[in-house]
Order: sequence, then structure tokens, then C-alpha cells
Amino acid sequence: MRRQVLLFASVLSFSAVFGQVSYSVPEEMAKGSLVGNVAQDLGLDVKRLRSGNGRVYSGDSGDYVELHTERGVLLVKERMDREALCGDTTPCALHFQIVLENPMEFYSVTVEILDINDNAPTFEKAEIKFTISESVAVGAKFDLERAADLDVGMNTLQTYVLKPSDNFLLKLQNHADGTKNVEMVLQKPLDREKNEFISLVLTAVDGGEPQMSGTMQILITVLDANDNAPVFTQPIYKATVTEDSVKGTVVTAVSASDADQGLNSKITYSITNTMDEVRQIFEVNEESGEVRLIGRLDYERKRHFQINVRARDNGGLTDSCKVMVDVVDINDNEPVIKIMSKSAVISESADTNTVVTMINIQDPDAGENGKVQCFINDDIPFLLKLTTNNFYNLVTESELDRERASEFNITVTCSDEGVPSLSSSVTLTLQISDVNDNAPVFERSSYEAYIVENNTPGLSIFTVKATDADWNQNARVSYILEDSSVNGVPVSSYVSVSADSGVIHAVRSFDYEQIKDFQFRIKAQDGGSPPLSSNVTVKMLIQDQNDNPPQVLYPVQTGGSVVAEMVPRSADVGYLVTKVVAVDVDSGQNAWLSYKLQKATDRALFEVGSQNGEIRTIRQVTDKDAVKQRLTVIVEDNGQPSRSATVIVNVAVADSFPEVLSEFTDFPHDKEYNDNLTFYLVLALAVVSFLFITCLVVIISVKIYRWRQSRILYHSNLPVIPYYPPRYSDTLGTGTLPHVYNYEVCRTTDSRKSDNKFGGAGGQNVLIMDPSSTGTMQRIQSEKSILDEPDSPLEQKPPNNDWRFTQGQRPGPSGATGGPEVAMGTGPWPQPPTEAEQLQALMAAANEVSEATATLGPGTMGLSTRYSPQFTLQHVPDYRQNVYIPGSTATLTSNPQQQQATAQQATQQALPPPQASAQAEPPKAAQTPASKKKSTKKEKK
Repeated sequence: MRRQVLLFASVLSFSAVFGQVSYSVPEEMAKGSLVGNVAQDLGLDVKRLRSGNGRVYSGDSGDYVELHTERGVLLVKERMDREALCGDTTPCALHFQIVLENPMEFYSVTVEILDINDNAPTFEKAEIKFTISESVAVGAKFDLERAADLDVGMNTLQTYVLKPSDNFLLKLQNHADGTKNVEMVLQKPLDREKNEFISLVLTAVDGGEPQMSGTMQILITVLDANDNAPVFTQPIYKATVTEDSVKGTVVTAVSASDADQGLNSKITYSITNTMDEVRQIFEVNEESGEVRLIGRLDYERKRHFQINVRARDNGGLTDSCKVMVDVVDINDNEPVIKIMSKSAVISESADTNTVVTMINIQDPDAGENGKVQCFINDDIPFLLKLTTNNFYNLVTESELDRERASEFNITVTCSDEGVPSLSSSVTLTLQISDVNDNAPVFERSSYEAYIVENNTPGLSIFTVKATDADWNQNARVSYILEDSSVNGVPVSSYVSVSADSGVIHAVRSFDYEQIKDFQFRIKAQDGGSPPLSSNVTVKMLIQDQNDNPPQVLYPVQTGGSVVAEMVPRSADVGYLVTKVVAVDVDSGQNAWLSYKLQKATDRALFEVGSQNGEIRTIRQVTDKDAVKQRLTVIVEDNGQPSRSATVIVNVAVADSFPEVLSEFTDFPHDKEYNDNLTFYLVLALAVVSFLFITCLVVIISVKIYRWRQSRILYHSNLPVIPYYPPRYSDTLGTGTLPHVYNYEVCRTTDSRKSDNKFGGAGGQNVLIMDPSSTGTMQRIQSEKSILDEPDSPLEQKPPNNDWRFTQGQRPGPSGATGGPEVAMGTGPWPQPPTEAEQLQALMAAANEVSEATATLGPGTMGLSTRYSPQFTLQHVPDYRQNVYIPGSTATLTSNPQQQQATAQQATQQALPPPQASAQAEPPKAAQTPASKKKSTKKEKK
């Protein structure tokens, strides 16, 4: 076995490497026989053959050779018969390609099939008969049938042997095409009388090893006469015919002549070709010698024919000639497009000039009919490149984007240059695989969601939606709540988001009064690798719900005392009795309040302003009206459904304070018993115990500190004038008026305006009758004795600045204002007030009603505050700061006449000028031991 290897490589634009190798193998090799080590001969790694999915591409040829990728060798796949594959064509070779992928490469392989002596020479006929005249001269030639041997080279027919050789000698004539013409030459004249029938054996012998032969018997009948053989006008005839010629077409005509006469000169023509298809395609007229077409011609199958024509006369003499027929090609074959290798899917991130498909173009026509040009459809990012003769690569021309085009139908069209031109096309479907190059995009740049307060936890609030232009896993969007805080609390404790659907759920129940809105961010993330994401801001707005009833700020409903508003019997129509102040912590229309008089002792006497809550008289007060008037006012909001609160206002219709006392001592105490009374009692006991222990610790700490301060103050040079007002204990011990406090009120001249008017001590009053506050003389005296002790543990703090009175507002002995001013804590009272003066001042003060007073508890009376129309819980005043206790260090008026005038002015309901409240604040006086004792008594009370 011979092997020839030829390798060459070239670097082209598409980065493919080509090589060529040739092998020679004998025919009839068994299956699996080794053809050659193609990996070694081409310099390829066996791993490359496996990774590149190496395979044999043979086109139209049969699959006679296969590639063993594990060993890198070519093996015989099917038995190769050289005679069946190539006939008489030499050399006989198989041409195929080895194709590799990733990257795409192909190599050309030629396997030459060597002939072996597997065919013996054969004759078409087992015997042949001749009729020879005895008059034939010595040297006469007799053309014999040639033997056919399918082998080639030395294995084909080499020589002939004729036996016996008494009368005839065998003569061989070699032709330029390698064939041999066999003639039997008469070397000894025939003698019919001696031997009428002669039998010869013609043996054809080849040159193979071992040598093989075939025989044919020649039967000769000796006749008389005919001594001239036919002769052709020319030894070779040439003709051309197109491959599309129809049957019956005359190709050419041959002619021969015979010098004999009569029957011996009659010539018949015949075709002597054997072992080929000439006689299936052509025929010759026996008499005329015309050569006609009886079959179909195919230029691509066979382009040349040699027709052997013999002329024979009746005497058996013959002559022969050749007719050379050339077939003319016509453009009857369209180009054949064959896909050598292709990719069905390509990534959108593929680089330019990436090979997608390798194509082989074949057109069996010749000349211009076989020249092919190929092109693809426009408007696609691909290019068809010619690599070598009839081989094309389909490559990417620009970047791919699956989101714009996920699939391409590429039509490859090839046309030849024949007339008319023929073309063919093939459509390739190429899928573009996705790459995660697009982040999710929300439908909006930001979102606003609304939820009504008091919602159920887990309630679905809102849905965010994001889309991803990618595909499959790269387009699968997950929603993530980003970490943040709202008022110091993680936002995850407020809301949650569904990772798959983007539905936002409430984690807790919201309260509009605590939080009205908050913001958080949601991240949309796809499932790519690496993942891409985008964010969006969601603003959550809490909507108010009417879940809070109105809260009454004034008048405060107490459980143990009776709060009464005094109305003089001389009050005119529209007299302002008091004003109900309420708030609603809801918002919007849920906080719009309306006031309505639900019940009243005398409905014809009072009315309530539906918008401002002002209680006014609607008729003149008469003497027939009852002193005790009980009004029930209902406050409703504007929510759906509405909520309400009820407040009870006690009104005293009287001109004198004793009349009020006598009537209101009979007021029943309203007591509300709660179902959980035991729980509240235990809770109150725990709170009181805790406050007691706390206060005890604070008092001890404060007393130690003040004791140290008093020791320092005791050694100072400040004057100390101890004084206690005379008859103070008697005044307190009467039982008629347990506590009397002068107070400061602020009121409005018009409830619809926000400006305030400030009154002095003679302003409107609120009376609180506390039956529990009536003490005995003994208890009051004991308290006084404790307070009068010099070493009392209780000390009075310096007076608060808020307690200071201006010069025109300081009360005198009977509640009058004005007069000279006495420095605080530096001198005694000019004249202690009598009981008559105190009662007269109280009766004068009871004729006025305060529009805005602070919350009053049992045992206290006369606390004041300034009322603002925009009243909130944050503005509830500290009523402990505005209590005036007789005997304090405040400066009092010392002129008795002025005191009496002031008392009369209070009786006539005279108000102080508004600018009195704006006077300058007096300076603080030094603290004396007497003042300390008085402060201690004040704190204890």
C-alpha cells in the first residue's frame, strides 16, 4: 500500500485552516481495514477531532471511508470495487472532506483505489464461426472478437494465444488508446478437401499475479471463392451531438466497399463494442451504415463515446473503423447547495465574522454553465464569504440583538452563468440565544399607594410591575424590598412585597394619627447571571378613618365635685354662659365638629352654637328660673359613621353666692362604676405606691439640698420679717367657704375671633363646690400650727414668674385692684380682710362667667388659663402655676378706701382694662422665713 501526504495551510479572514492528504489502498479491502492515520498526517490532535465533532463529508460519493475519532485514523467502511466505481478510468480515486467544528475547519482527503487482479479476461461469446473460402490467399486477415478485462494496468488483458497454429497465426495491433486489435492471419492456404471444418481456441491472458485467462472457440467453415474484404473509406470518423438530442438523431454515417461482385460484395455493418453502454445509446444501420441515437445522453455522466463499427461481406471478409462522438454540454443542471455544517442557535453576544454555516456549491455543467454566484437576502446582519472554489462561509457582519430580532430566516440563492441562467436556493433558520443585557424596567418612575388606617395585617395594598426585555430566566423578575427605616423602625415591619408578583402587603395595622405617610424602595431583579436590577420609590399614604370620638377639653367632667357656671338673673339675651371646647384627633371631615343641645332643664333658656360650642341665653333670665340648670351637650364629628361625645354643663342662675351654695350642696355626685373596678383599683394602688416611693426619695433629696441652702441663707444679711395674716385660720375654718383663691382669666370678646382680652381679679368666675373640702377648725388649726413651726421640714420655693401680678391686677383684701404696692415678703398686710369683705368679693366675682378655664379637680377652685381658639392637647396649661393663696409673698394693696371702691366695682361687674395684663413684671423679693412657712402651707394644701 502506498501513501502520499501533501499538507498546506492558509490563513483566511474567517480563521479556518485547510489541509490535504492523499492515500492509496488496494480494492476489495475488508471492512475496518486501515486507510491511514489522518490525525498524524495532518498534524491534528486526537482531542481536536473529538471536540470538533470530526466527520467525513463525501457529498454525492458513497460512504466507503469512515473516521475513527478516538484513534484519529481512516477505516474502510464499505467494500471498494474499483471496476464498479471507476470502470476503465484511471487513476481511480475517492475525494471527500473531513469537517471540524468550533472553530469550523475542513481538510481534503483523496484515496486512490489500486487495482488488483480480481477479474479474468472474458469473451462476449463462447464461440465464433467463420466461413472462409479456400481461395483466400495466405496472409488474409480475420478480425476476432476481443476479450474484455475489467482490471487495469498490468492486471488487464496483455496477450492472446491461438491454438492450434497450423493454418492461422495470431496478430495483435496496438492502438494509441492502449487497446489491442486481434486478427487471425492465414499463414497456410486452406484446403477444403483436406479439412472442411477447423476448430481453434483463442486464449486471452492478463498480466496479473496470479495470471488469469479466458478462452473462446473459433469454428471455421472453409468455402470457396470470395477473396476480397470490405474496406472503410476512413479508419476514424468524428461526430458531435448535444446532450439534449432526441432519440433517432443521426450522429454520422460510415461507408465501406468490397471489390468482389455479387453476393460476395454485399456488406453489412455492425457495432462491435463490448462490455460498455455504447450499444444501448447508439445503433448502426446494417445496410446504410448510419449511426443513430437510441438512448439519452448526459454530458455530466459521460462526455466522449468511441463506437467500433465493422463491415463484413458475405464471404466473411471484414474491415473495421472507429466513430468518435463528443457530447456537447447544455445548461440543464441548476446549482446544488449542500450544507456542510451549520449552527441552529447563536448567542446575541457573538463577535463579528463568527462562522454560522459552511456551504458547498456544486454545478456539474461545464464552462460558463458551471460558474456559480451566491448571495443572501438583504437587511440581515450576515455576510456570505467565498473561501475557496465552490465553498462559502456564512458569517456575522454586525452585532446581534435578540430583543430586536430573535430569529432570522436566511435565504441563500445561487445562480449559474448559463443561458438561460438556472438558480436554486435554500432557507436557513437561525435562532438568536438570549444574553442578560437588559435590566428590569418599572411601568412608572414612582408609585403612590393608598391604604385606609386600621387595616387588617396582610392586606394587599398595591402591585408594582416591572418588565424585562430579555427571555426566559433572564426575564424572570423578582421583587425585593430594600432595607430602610421609617421613624427608626425597619420598613419591613410596615410592608412586605411578594417576590414573584410584586404585590405589596401591609405587615401591620396603620394608625393615621401616628403616621400619615412614608416612603420605601423596591428593587426589581432579573434571574440572569450576573443579575441586573432597577429601583423604584413607592410612597405610601395612610388615609384617615373616623376611629376617634371627639374629646371634650372644657368643661372637664369630674367625678367628685360639681362644676357650675354662674349666670346672673340680670343677664340679657345672648349672654355667653360658657363655651364647650372639644377636639378630634382625626383629620379632614372626620374632625369637623358640631355641637347640639341634647337635654336641658329649661330648653327655652339656653342654646348651643352648632359650630363654636358657645352656650348662650336665648331669652331674658327671670326670677322664676331655677337656680340649678343642667345642660347635656353632644359633640359629633362629620365622619361616616359619625362619633360623638357628651358633656354635662351645670349652670347656676343666681345673683348671690350663698344662694348658689345652698342650691348646689344638694347636687348629687355622679359616679360611674366600671365593670373592671377591681382592676382599676389594683392599678391605682400600684401607681400610687410607685409615686409615693418616688416622691419620698425626691423630697428627701430636695430637703437635704434646701436645708443646706437655708443654713447659708440664715447667716446672710437679708431682713427676715415673719408675719402671718391675722384671722386667717378663722376665715378658713368657717366651713362656708373652704378655700377662696383669686385667679386670672383670659377671655375673648368675640368667639369667632382669635384675639384675647385679659381680665383682672374681678372677671368671670367658675365655682366648684366640693363637699369633701369642708374641714373642721381643729384640722385647720393643726395645719396652721405645723406651718408656723420654725423648724418645719416643708419649705416654700420662690414664687413662679407666672404667678406675678401686675400693679393693676394684684388683689387686695376684698379682691380689689390698684393702690400702692408693698414689696413682697417685706412687710405685714395693712389691714387683714374681714369675713364680710371676703363674702362681698366672692359674690361680685360670681356674676361673671369665664369663657376658658382650666381643668379643675376636687378641692381646688379659681384656677385660670388663657383660652386660645386653636386648642390642642399639647396646650393644656399647668394649672398648678396660677393658684394664689392668701398669705403668700405677693404684693397686696394697703389702702382700705381703695379696697372698698374696688369691691364695689367688682360688684357692678366692671372689667379691668385690657392693657393691664401687659404691665411690667415686678422684681422678685427676697425670701424670708415667714414666706418659707407660708409656702410650705401652700404646698401642703
